[in-house]
Amino acid sequence: MRILQPVRGTQDLLPEAARRHRRITETAREVAALYGFGEIATPIFEFTEVFARPIGETSDIVSKEMYSFVDRGGDEITLRPEYTAGLVRAVLSDGLLQNAPLKFFCHGPMFRYERPQKGRFRQFHQIDVELIGVAQPQADIEVIALGSRILEALGVRHNTVLELNTLGDPESRAAYRDALVTYFSRRLSELSEDSRRRLERNPLRIFDSKEESDRRVSLEAPAFGDYLNAGSRDFFAQVCDGLDLLGIPYRLNPRLVRGLDYYIHTAFEFVTSDLGAQGTVIGGGRYDGLVEMMGGPATPGIGWAAGVERLAMLIPEPAGPPRPIALVPVGPAGERAALRLAEELRDAAVPVDLGYSGNLARRMRRANRIGARAAVLIGDDEIARGVAGLRDLDSGAQSDVPLDELRSRLATLVG
Repeated sequence: MRILQPVRGTQDLLPEAARRHRRITETAREVAALYGFGEIATPIFEFTEVFARPIGETSDIVSKEMYSFVDRGGDEITLRPEYTAGLVRAVLSDGLLQNAPLKFFCHGPMFRYERPQKGRFRQFHQIDVELIGVAQPQADIEVIALGSRILEALGVRHNTVLELNTLGDPESRAAYRDALVTYFSRRLSELSEDSRRRLERNPLRIFDSKEESDRRVSLEAPAFGDYLNAGSRDFFAQVCDGLDLLGIPYRLNPRLVRGLDYYIHTAFEFVTSDLGAQGTVIGGGRYDGLVEMMGGPATPGIGWAAGVERLAMLIPEPAGPPRPIALVPVGPAGERAALRLAEELRDAAVPVDLGYSGNLARRMRRANRIGARAAVLIGDDEIARGVAGLRDLDSGAQSDVPLDELRSRLATLVG
């Protein structure tokens, strides 16, 4: 019978990988709390409309990448491909807007049917922050500063560059869209089939193309900055001034865009050259039109998401758990004594690995295999004398320790 395998594009998080994920999420949670962001969790699956309405029925995410199905009740359900839409749905359905401004931190798995490659999976994990209800550029500055501080706390900020751009207000964006349609229409024959479709629906997404022909044509496209009105220029200047004030370096990237119509003003990414093509570790922007698109009142918002798998490839190896104490019983009486002793030691916060079966030699081999700091041997003779044999597995030294002193001796060893 064949051994069952994981689905393509998924992975098992074994202990080392799980430690890296935990280091990222716990660090992000702690830093987000410094900025007043409270943790929230939304369901892993939502009604398909929650994602299809804001992302767009004809977008690649909706038409090609979402894991959607009809459940037993006949409802159209989708595993979440990103966090923002579900979080905005929660804000609206739970009536939270009356308490705006709202600051949320969340993390969890996402699902997209993409071609698996380094740093990209079909089930992947994100940390996410959203600030809803603040129209001023201070919100943009704060969420970017939060992202920068998380990367700093993880020890990877020096490996990344903050890229920054403005998409302007709706008036500026509409003017730029018209200019792009005119430009790309003149060079239609040079575009890929996908980009020709994008030209009809959303020409800004042509800048996201990985096709060399599209990239070549995009280099000569009009610059967004030429179509910004005075209000948009002033908003972006305030964002840049705030980042300068905080000493957060950035690089302007006029080709950094967001294809969806509800994105305006600030767009940003923290990118690295250490991961090859999948170099974006944090990406975000201002989405003042999203809440209204999802049925709520016109409400500003800004946020970002970070890929945990990508960050996990950048961070230093986290410290492992404390080395355990191997409890090695000898004989039936030793088994009973060891079972009770193990719980007493755990009450004292001493990590214990209790051998379940096998002779003394086999249990000692396991102690060495799991990297135990010491082994505690207890059998009929030790019980009669009120002691336990304590073997230091680093030095090899062994001595008898009275049972009432054992907890303090072991706490010193594993401390």
